[in-house]
Parts: sequence; structure tokens; C-alpha cells
Amino acid sequence: MTAASAPSAALLHTPLNALHLELGARMVPFAGYSMPVQYPAGLMAEHLHTRASAGLFDVSHMGQLRLVGADAAAAFESLMPVDVIGLGLHKQRYGLLLNDEGGILDDLMFVNRGEDLFVIVNGACKAADIAHLQARIGQRCEVIPMPEQALLALQGPQAVTALARLAPGVAQLVFMTGGHFELAGARCYVTRSGYTGEDGFEISVPAAQAEALARALLAQPEVQPIGLGARNSLRLEAGLCLYGNDLDTGTTPVEAGLTWAIQKARRAGGEREGGFPGAARVLAQLADLSGAAGVLTRRRVGLVALERVPVREHTELQTETGERIGEVCSGLLGPSVNQPVAMAYVRADQAALGTRLQAIVRGKAVPMQVAAMPFIPNRYYRG
Repeated sequence: MTAASAPSAALLHTPLNALHLELGARMVPFAGYSMPVQYPAGLMAEHLHTRASAGLFDVSHMGQLRLVGADAAAAFESLMPVDVIGLGLHKQRYGLLLNDEGGILDDLMFVNRGEDLFVIVNGACKAADIAHLQARIGQRCEVIPMPEQALLALQGPQAVTALARLAPGVAQLVFMTGGHFELAGARCYVTRSGYTGEDGFEISVPAAQAEALARALLAQPEVQPIGLGARNSLRLEAGLCLYGNDLDTGTTPVEAGLTWAIQKARRAGGEREGGFPGAARVLAQLADLSGAAGVLTRRRVGLVALERVPVREHTELQTETGERIGEVCSGLLGPSVNQPVAMAYVRADQAALGTRLQAIVRGKAVPMQVAAMPFIPNRYYRG
């Protein structure tokens, strides 16, 4: 949780900072903010509660912005290997900002709200992302940061029950759709999405009304506050990437196993093939998913440890004969799966399901096996 940390003297606070302290949170630096890593219940209890009921996360450190103008969709699409132009009204999509070599500058979510494209970017990347957007497409559309908004995530199988008491209409949303709702007297934009593998919602709320909304949600019997520690373990079990750990500027979407996020329209033979930064490299890798041509040389994979030894990020991976073939990017003991799980980048010829590898933990070889992700079935509500 320290990859995006900042010196404590310069830390910013979210609008819920006083509430976190009141609730007994242990605060840590993250993405330039003082953020709750866990509450008194502890990481394990928070993780399991979210899987069973509903957890409330403060994700106000993330960046929110609007892209406005008739050319906004086409302009935004020019920066990503994603179909933006074809996205329907109040539909949400996962996107990847790429550099000119096809490396990932950030992963993000965006919604077509009709009057704008509403974009949510990672907290540690938001200043650079906004500058990048303004430099690359600022002549084609307005890029409007939204520092006046806070962001809450309500996640878990009982999230809809709790949130629907405040606004019954949210129950009509399905996964990756959104709408305007009034919650606890605040005008909010709500999407049915999140980063835990569970059903749930993300709520953009005016910062001045965020604490009142958080208290209204915590008053629901299903809801408990959840910190960054459990957010990390939940997303890892769900096979979801953390920028800075699993994604960076030296990694392409194909290497990262995010080919599902590249729609047919942007692929070879598609109606708007290429035209994004690094397109030649990315499309060449897409054509070599097996790695047989030597274009795609490494891939992100899921791993399960065959012994009960947690394997952390930066752990070296070897073949069973001791040849170095990769490194773990995220790893921990999964509270729900009750076994050590990890994500790693390995040589393409070692990425097949069932491949046996070994992690070198404190000089000892820990046997691991390439496994399918997610490690736990996702439970998104698709209607």
C-alpha cells in the first residue's frame, strides 16, 4: 500500500477525514492523502464483511473530471484502445490511457452522461492524467476537473438493499450503468460498479454533503466502514489490477491481460482500427497472444501457492529448474479463498494454466501454479 505514498507533511485530507478518525481508523499515506487502511475490526473482518454484506469505502482521493463538447468522445477515443464513440447513454466502460509506446499511463472508468463524459482516474495519477488530457485533446473538448466532488463506494451483496432505502431507483441499475439520484439530500451520480468483484455502487457526491451521506449509509444495518487494506485484498481475489503494482508505463494492455477491454471496433479489421498511441505495438501483440512469434514476450497471470506461504510483490519467480522467468506484482493470503494468491508477470511460454513455478521467499522455493482469475467468482448484477 506504499507504492503511491507521499511524505506525511504534505498529505491532503478527504472530506471524510474527521469521520474516519471518529470511527477509529488507522490512517496511512496513500496517493498523497491521509487514508484509512483499516478500522478497529481489522482487515480480515472488513474483507469478509464486504463479501457477505456491504462495505463503505472512501475513494475520494481518486480524480473526477468531465470532458465536454461535441467532439469529446472522438477526442478521448484517440488516446485509448477503447470504443468511446459507440458507448450508450449512461453506460460505463473501463479504459486505458496509453503512452506512445503502448504503455499504460493509467486505467480509468468513464460514463457517457449525454451532456459530458464523466471520467474517474486513479488518485496518484490524476494530476498527470489531467495535464495529459489537456495537452493532447484540450483543443478538441473542455477538460474540467471536479475537485468539489467526493467519491464513495458501497460494495457487497447487500449494497443494493442498503442503498435502495435511500433511493429505491438504484435497484434498477445493472452492472456498468449509471444515473442521477438524490441520496440523503444530495444530488449524486451513481454507477453500479466497483473494484471488489462484488455487486455494488460508486457514488459521486458534492464534498460538502459527503459526510452526511456516509453517515446515512453507515446507519444501515448491513453497512460497515472498510479501509484500503481490505480494498486491496478484495480486488486481488477478484483478479483486478492496481495501478503502480500490476500496471505501469512499461506495460501494455496485452501484456497485462486486459485484451477484453479492447473492443472489436479498435482492433485489426475493426471500423476504427488503431489510431491510438502505441497502436502498432499493441495490435502486433494482440496478433501473437500465444507468444509463438516472439512479439508478446510476457503476460500477467494468476498464481496460487501450493504451500500456505504468502508470496508478496517483487518476489522472484523461477522454473522448477531454477531459471528466472518473472516476478510477482501483487500477492497475499486471500481471506475468502483461504489460500495464498498472487498476480505476476511471467515469460509468455510459462503462462499456460497449470504451469508449475516456484517463488523464492526468503531464500526458500515455494511451489506455485498458474491459475485462472478471478480467484473467486464475481457477482456483478447484470439483470
